[in-house]
Order: sequence, then structure tokens, then C-alpha cells
Amino acid sequence: MLQADPRARLLIAGQAPGSRVHASGVPFADASGDRLRDWLGVSKIEFYDARQVAILPMGFCYPGTGRSGDLPPRPECAATWRQPLLAHLRALQLTVVLGQYAQDYHCRGSYDSLTERVRDWKATWPALIALPHPSPRNNRWLVQNPWFSREVLPALRRRVREVLG
Repeated sequence: MLQADPRARLLIAGQAPGSRVHASGVPFADASGDRLRDWLGVSKIEFYDARQVAILPMGFCYPGTGRSGDLPPRPECAATWRQPLLAHLRALQLTVVLGQYAQDYHCRGSYDSLTERVRDWKATWPALIALPHPSPRNNRWLVQNPWFSREVLPALRRRVREVLG
């Protein structure tokens, strides 16, 4: 569920695999991955090239389903493995942080909502950017926040092109 080559320049810091991804063993092999690759402006070949893109979720296994969607990633995963794996990724130039749990780990500052954190994307630019999770469950958020597609995504695509060359 992860790829972590020390030459990777782009890190996708996600939540935990969904049930389909858990079953396939391929990270972002679902509708969320299709949307994420579109947001980044990269092909599947680029995305799954571990020399370019590292993928490191907060949890390595599907955490199960709760009342309002997937359960949070299991906390022992990040506590045990996150720092050693991040230390292995010495060439990172951009970290893309997806969703609330990953943002709580990677992002500084106090925000009342995920929307506030994403709207303040320039605060950590160009090294880190917090995004909503690309899940189809967030279609409503995308409609309610048109500034994201208008302002954030073009800048993100330009930065990814810079980083990946």
C-alpha cells in the first residue's frame, strides 16, 4: 500500500486504503486515485513510478467502516513507522497531504475546519499543500468551494511539473 524510494521528489501523504485498494494492494487504484492524478496533472505511469512519487498513508490496512464512512487509520501505524519511512525519503520537494487525519499529523497551525486549512494553502507553499481527500464523497465540498479548482489546482499542477521535471 506504499511506495517509498529515496529518490522520490513528491510525497502523497494519505489516510488509509479503502476496501477496494486494500483488496487490490495498489494504492489509489480507485476513483479517488483517478481524481488525485487529475488534480496533480500526472499520468498513471508517473504516479506509480516510485523514483518520482512516494505514497505513504497514515495507516497501511483498511480500517473498516463506521457510521459515516471509513474508520480512522489505526494510530499505531503512524506512531511506529511514519518517522523512519519519512527519514528514508531524502529528496522530497513537495508533500501533498490528503484528508483530515494526514493533515493533523503533517500540518502546523490551528484551523477550525479542513476548508480553512485547504484555503490557507499558501502558508506552507511550495513544500507542502493540504488538500481535501479526492474521494467522490467530497463532490459536495468541491461544488461548495469553487475557489479550490480555480486557484489551488492550477498552482498545484505547475508545482508538480516543476518537481517531477
